[in-house]
Amino acid sequence: MRIYLLRHGPAGRRDASRWPDDSARPLTSRGAERTEVAARGLARLESDPTLVLTSPLVRAEQTAKILCKELQLENLERLDALSPGGSYRAVVQRLAQCGANDAVFLVGHEPHLGKLAGVLLFGAPAGSLPLKKAGACALLFEGPVRAGDARLHWFLPSKLLRRLARKGSKV
Repeated sequence: MRIYLLRHGPAGRRDASRWPDDSARPLTSRGAERTEVAARGLARLESDPTLVLTSPLVRAEQTAKILCKELQLENLERLDALSPGGSYRAVVQRLAQCGANDAVFLVGHEPHLGKLAGVLLFGAPAGSLPLKKAGACALLFEGPVRAGDARLHWFLPSKLLRRLARKGSKV
């Protein structure tokens, strides 16, 4: 199984007067553009996507919808456990329901997503891989999805994903 962790794109600054509920804070227009190009780079790295799981927060859902468009995938599902402070165990349990050859994208937030990478790679959130906005990493599982059993395949910031999107040749 291939797991891709993608941090949401650049969002508006926290502002309680504009967004009293921070979960409603959206991507900026520039953030959406940068996310679209980064998602295009991700689409060049995975030719057979299966599912996108996203945090229900607005900026993550917007990122996930942009990703689905670039992946030409309609299989999008909200997963509350991808919200900040969500349950790592619930994410692992949801991933365990996927097929052994699936390519699953998880869209979420820092520091939760980086700690989730630590759980999947090292078995505990203490070892974290912080992702930049619209940055991603790929994890591979050779057998069932279990905490600590993943292998890091690659780790790319948004800048490199965007550069990959502009390349003329296939990867």
